[in-house]
Amino acid sequence: MGINEHIEFAILTTEISKASFGLTPSEYKKLKGLKNENLRDHMTDLELIFSMLGEASTSEIERTRNTETFNEHKKASKDGGTIAKNARLELEQKTKQNVITGENYLKEPEKKKWIGIK
Repeated sequence: MGINEHIEFAILTTEISKASFGLTPSEYKKLKGLKNENLRDHMTDLELIFSMLGEASTSEIERTRNTETFNEHKKASKDGGTIAKNARLELEQKTKQNVITGENYLKEPEKKKWIGIK
């Protein structure tokens, strides 16, 4: 992966995140109080699921649209992220709880993570 590919991948990842969560990965890391740590390692299960839904939706959209140009990939990233956003918002409406959280998953005691204690 060359420098342009790396930068373009980062841009597309940011587009999915912005569409899914309304936050760039940098903003999300700041919300969780992270510096150089991997954001995914600090996400809750639901945050990971909606992140993965945005990525998987983007991949499927790209496959079916036969995207080739960067702008086509960018549009697919926004569309895939929007699918995750819509699902996230529906869950938040039903549960009256935010999926997006400043909680830092790795800082929770291990027992709480596995049995879902809040």
